[in-house]
Amino acid sequence: MHIRETVEAPRRLRSRRARLLAGAMVLGTAGVLSVQTLVPNQFAFADPVKIDVQGPADFSPVVQAVQPAVVSVRVKQAVEPKMMNFDGGNSSGPFGDMPQDHPLQRFFRQFGQQGQQGNGSEQHRKPRQYGMSQGSGFFISEDGYLVTNHHVIDKGTEFTVVMNDGKEYDAKLIGADKRTDLALLKVDADKEFTYVKFADDAPHVGEWVVAIGNPFGLGGSVTAGIVSARGRDIGAGPYDDFIQIDAPVNRGNSGGPAFNMKGEVIGVNAAIFSPSGGNVGIAFAIPASTATNVIGDLKNDGSVVRGWLGVHIQNVTDDIAESIGLDDASGAIVSSVPEDGPAAKAGLEAGDTILSVDGSKVKGPRELSKIIAAYDPDTKVEIAVWRDGKEKEIDVTLGKLQDSNKVAAAELTAPERTSLDDLGLALVTAEEAGLEGPGVIVAEVADEGPAAEKGLRPGDRIVEVAGVKVESPTDVVGALKGAEENGRKAALFRLESNENTRFVALPIKIG
Repeated sequence: MHIRETVEAPRRLRSRRARLLAGAMVLGTAGVLSVQTLVPNQFAFADPVKIDVQGPADFSPVVQAVQPAVVSVRVKQAVEPKMMNFDGGNSSGPFGDMPQDHPLQRFFRQFGQQGQQGNGSEQHRKPRQYGMSQGSGFFISEDGYLVTNHHVIDKGTEFTVVMNDGKEYDAKLIGADKRTDLALLKVDADKEFTYVKFADDAPHVGEWVVAIGNPFGLGGSVTAGIVSARGRDIGAGPYDDFIQIDAPVNRGNSGGPAFNMKGEVIGVNAAIFSPSGGNVGIAFAIPASTATNVIGDLKNDGSVVRGWLGVHIQNVTDDIAESIGLDDASGAIVSSVPEDGPAAKAGLEAGDTILSVDGSKVKGPRELSKIIAAYDPDTKVEIAVWRDGKEKEIDVTLGKLQDSNKVAAAELTAPERTSLDDLGLALVTAEEAGLEGPGVIVAEVADEGPAAEKGLRPGDRIVEVAGVKVESPTDVVGALKGAEENGRKAALFRLESNENTRFVALPIKIG
């Protein structure tokens, strides 16, 4: 009897559950609310995401097809003679800036005492030496053109290409572009090389990627992972647009290819993020779209010639956008316009916000740099700018991009100061600071305050506030009041320091 009751109990429970479920189905016809009340987990109004995609069982078909096109690149470099001071100073070596309390200083002092004749300050000239560096590369044509990184071949005097089967060929440098870290070599040999092509389409985040290269000089090493992100700016140059991958990449992989599952090159491995010096799962590749254009120019002309607008630019932040009346924090605000440049000749001014070039929207400074660089010099472009609360079109004939670096410094003396406590600023005139030229000088910045948060520093020169040129602290206060009366919550400060100009938006707090 006890056994029978034990068996019947589950049956009664199942019967009761069935009746309840039937009741729930009837209630469900009265409305969604009844179903959700009885079955609280059913909240979806649409089908959830369902993916029926499987990764490859192995990568060997891709690797077997493309690996013969990937090579190791050996570079012979001339090392300049060095003057070694055995007190620990090396004017051009890795220990040239070694602090006096560095643990290795003791080693250099001992070594100097053993190896010197006379006192410890005598210098010895080393004979001319040659160094050897190694990287990776890959063929892009059957007649021997191959791609690598600029930093792999930099300062090289001789180049040797080592094939996957161990054969070696001499190569010559066709051209290199430091700004994008790309270089083109050429092997002249009586044979047809296996080569690969750049992908036409950008990879998707999450897509499989295979990296092949020469890590630590081992040669022919294959690693795999996925595309982690796109459009990375790592501060390597003005045209940063890196693909981030998690395929293990190490020293020596530079210049090697990153492949998709079609055997197409989606990027050229160029850098890693590595606090330890080894792989931590973050590597960066130059995208195929960038490499295709640059390598084409190097093959045709041996160099890359880019258009030049002639402006210094910065990001448009939310507070800057509010201060100039822009609805969206996009575009690139012009911080300064060098004299005699294309922009200056066309009439662009500091404070203009560049919104588009020939109809192509400018999201920020990086996009503007890439857009302009894609044009040839002497090309006329139409630039839309935001000026004085409205949009204006300006035609500019681009020049040729050239490098220039200027550094200047000024010392500050400030006998009298006008304080703007709410902003955390103390100001003096340029004359009071002992400086020439217009503007108001920042004498002091409070440790905690809006000015410090925006990066203002003593010595910065305030040239304009809310579009008004200022010559005294009183002018600054007046310009802030004017902006407040116009309904602005922030005022745009135009600052100069070390011959660099930038814009900063500070909240209006003068009462």
